[in-house]
Amino acid sequence: MNEISPLLAFALTALIIEITPGPNMTYLAALSLSSGARTGFAAVAGIALGLMTYGLIAAFGLTAIIDDSLFLYGLLRWGGVFYLLWLAWDSWTSGNEASSEEIDERPWPAFRRGLITNLLNPKAAVFYIAVLPEFIQPDNGSVMRQTLLLSVVYVAIATLIHATIVALAGSLQSVIVTANNRLIIRRGFALILVGIAIWFALTTGRSGVG
Repeated sequence: MNEISPLLAFALTALIIEITPGPNMTYLAALSLSSGARTGFAAVAGIALGLMTYGLIAAFGLTAIIDDSLFLYGLLRWGGVFYLLWLAWDSWTSGNEASSEEIDERPWPAFRRGLITNLLNPKAAVFYIAVLPEFIQPDNGSVMRQTLLLSVVYVAIATLIHATIVALAGSLQSVIVTANNRLIIRRGFALILVGIAIWFALTTGRSGVG
């Protein structure tokens, strides 16, 4: 029971964190509405890999280096902001050059973008520093093993929630997105990305960073 309780407590904490609206939710909903569930699921896979990468880094104690370094934290923060702004620009301008069939994103670019945006998110690293260690029990075996287990649980919960969002938004894509309004949807997606970039910049800031 002592082994199960902390795991369940962590799972509930992760669930609460993930169902709170945030950039990933907004991005996945907008992407799936714009380009369909197949593309959205590819982005979910990229996000999951990005989150698990930080879990592996945390297991080796390297996330603390990011948290302690104003330079590294700021580099990730502003790298993420500018990457989102670049995605917004790319989405806006591609609508001018492509036909309705051509502007749908393919799965691989969506996977890559989901991965990169999460690797450039310092808040992901902070989660593994500020939240996950609270559920580590030093007397319950290897800290690395516990960190990896909790990371898998967190990524599984996040992925399930993200996949649900994609499925719901993707089911509306064929109804809402038509040849006549596809360009409008695409540009709306670009504006949403700008909003996420601003949101990202505001919520990841901290004293002395940037």
